[in-house]
Amino acid sequence: MADGSDGASGAAGARRDVGLVLHPRRDSAEAVGAVLAWARGSGRCVLATPDEAQRLPEGVEVVGAEELAARSGLLVSLGGDGTMLRALRGAYGHGTPVLGVNLGKLGFLAEVDVPELADALAVVERGEHEVETRVAVRVRVGGTVRTAFNDVALVRHPGEGSAAVSVVVDDEPFVRYAADALVVATPTGSTAYGFSAGGPVVSPRAQGLVVVPAAAHSSFNRALFLSCSERLCLEVLDRSGPLAVEVDGNVAGRLGPGDRLPVEVDLHGGSVVRVGRRSFYARARRKLRVTDSAELG
Repeated sequence: MADGSDGASGAAGARRDVGLVLHPRRDSAEAVGAVLAWARGSGRCVLATPDEAQRLPEGVEVVGAEELAARSGLLVSLGGDGTMLRALRGAYGHGTPVLGVNLGKLGFLAEVDVPELADALAVVERGEHEVETRVAVRVRVGGTVRTAFNDVALVRHPGEGSAAVSVVVDDEPFVRYAADALVVATPTGSTAYGFSAGGPVVSPRAQGLVVVPAAAHSSFNRALFLSCSERLCLEVLDRSGPLAVEVDGNVAGRLGPGDRLPVEVDLHGGSVVRVGRRSFYARARRKLRVTDSAELG
């Protein structure tokens, strides 16, 4: 399994420009205004891709997607978790940290709400923020390598039979699942598809993968937690129906009986900016509506 390097992250710290990644529909005018004001005050250029620049005021430099990540010392994601994942994938390989800003409902990944953004950017300017590393996973589908920060899932086609998949760890078959889907989640993605399938909540600072069957039809229906140092491969069994490969919720390709899907891990796949507004556990309690399981009299 691949292990990322901190070299790109160090290079990102020397860059001054800031890139914007926008939710495709939500109103981001107030948040954009805060970023532009901060950038002007600190002598930074604000960058955006052509599609998104059409929705932005004057003063934003239009660049390609690759240049956006390569030039930016910080990406600001304006939206929800989906926008944040898109920003992390865009930053992949460049070490560019991402600051997430909520536009609308609470997410797990975004750090601040819009009214807090100016103060958060001031914290970044003073260098008082933290950068939290996030694990990414890579799979090759149809000759193309795809990167996920939440999860990779093998999902059955309706009416085409179950997902029958063997989980092979370090070249040793461990368990065979029959389910509607098999989810391989990073710690970041443990609160997404994996959680809805019955998997555990895992701290985003952990280094491991969670393998979770969704609606398992097999006698063994428990989740697995694997070390990132262990090689993971998913093998589609002969009795399986055709499967879609979903990477962070997007269909990336198809697999059939006899196909194999090695899963590679990058321990330093992404970087998320934290300014101390609220902890992961505070976000999880709010998002998952966690309440005390028992009250003692």
